Amino acid sequence: MDIKRIDKYIFSIKGKNVDAIVFTDQETINDPEFREALQQIVNVTHMPGIVAALAMPDIHWGYGFPIGGVGVFDAKNGVISPGGIGFDINCGVRLMLTSLSFEEVKPHLRKLVEAIYESVPVGVGASGALKVSEKTLRKVCIEGAHWAVENGYGLKEDLGRIEDTGRLSPANPDHVSSKAFERGLDELNTLGAGNHFIEIQKVERIYDPTVAEAFGLFEGQVAISIHCGSRGFGHQIATDYIQIMRDKLAQHNKDLPDKQLINAPFDHPIGQQYFSAMNCAANYAFANRQMIGHAVGTIFLKIFPTARVWLLYDVAHNIAKVETYNGRRLIIHRKGATRSLGPNNPLLQVVYKSIGQPVLIPGSMGSASYVLVGTKKAEELSYGSTAHGAGRTLGRRAALRNLSYEEVLKELKEKGVEVMSKGKKTLVEEAPETYKDVDRVVEIVDQVGLSKKVARLIPLGVVKG
Repeated sequence: MDIKRIDKYIFSIKGKNVDAIVFTDQETINDPEFREALQQIVNVTHMPGIVAALAMPDIHWGYGFPIGGVGVFDAKNGVISPGGIGFDINCGVRLMLTSLSFEEVKPHLRKLVEAIYESVPVGVGASGALKVSEKTLRKVCIEGAHWAVENGYGLKEDLGRIEDTGRLSPANPDHVSSKAFERGLDELNTLGAGNHFIEIQKVERIYDPTVAEAFGLFEGQVAISIHCGSRGFGHQIATDYIQIMRDKLAQHNKDLPDKQLINAPFDHPIGQQYFSAMNCAANYAFANRQMIGHAVGTIFLKIFPTARVWLLYDVAHNIAKVETYNGRRLIIHRKGATRSLGPNNPLLQVVYKSIGQPVLIPGSMGSASYVLVGTKKAEELSYGSTAHGAGRTLGRRAALRNLSYEEVLKELKEKGVEVMSKGKKTLVEEAPETYKDVDRVVEIVDQVGLSKKVARLIPLGVVKG
């Protein structure tokens, strides 16, 4: 690999149509563990219509594109690729704030964790108490979080605090298979497994008092973080369209350096159908997080009737969006990357227009999470993109070989973290040791200016699948 250092945390790797840009530190660039992920972002530079191939500091190996990868394509001459979005379409993070302090919540922490675990179905294949009809699910595909609010899950003002108000278009359910609908009928209001979680957190430290005040953050405050996506519905849509592109666009895809980079020209009927189906899955995910958020908020208010619980922001990762930069219409794939828009960006809702977009970067289970704010510099350097999390360093199989359930549970208990998990396996697979140091990841994006630190939060209680 022909790697050049541009700045302390910015590296360039020689690519085909463009060079790949990696935002990371020297240690990661030199680490053989990440060589495969770096090769993946270089492979992206071979794709038609590529404008930029970027990797965030949480980069690790994924399907086709690395996780932590951003692929920017010309909307007229470029492509859309399921591997550049991921199977869990619009996996994302929602952060809810409360008026409660840690001291108020501490005596009730176990009760809260148990109540959340009982209220929100978790685990692989988890199905909810709510089973909707296909007719209703088609509405969810089109309306997203708006459908949830109209049906009693949360408040209308929540919509102004969700990326794109929780509703993307075009979203035509006719472009979604019957198998995807079957998988999605009973998975709304469910968390799933893997790295998904509901976490009760405490605001440990404020870095930017002005932005923190605008966001409603204060030291010692209790917050709730929710991380999940489109469940089996989105997974099936990705699976379906990968097969469709293999069957119908074989000639178009014949020269790819990796078959997992399968794609369709964005303006081709198949490209447009996948984009529409992907938006259906994204809307499903927005509705899902809105419903889970409402359930968790209700639990808090039952235990603390005089408290206030409100939404700070709900941000998507694993998604492709049409955005305009320098007058050029682009299709931007963010896979394990989130948007980071600066003040006065036209895509921002009114509530954050003057201050910039809240950016949410959760750590691994048992480690810190961060609230940051979007920047104009991100719009210049990374097409308005930043990191989405800590990033794995150890695969799930390796975690199961090297760690035990008892060790992981003991470590979390020593940190004072209350945990409830449906399966022992998931807890081990998601142990803190399997992820990069989130403090380091956040330090890099802050130093480069892809987003700026506002607050650090630490976990108090965790619910896992």
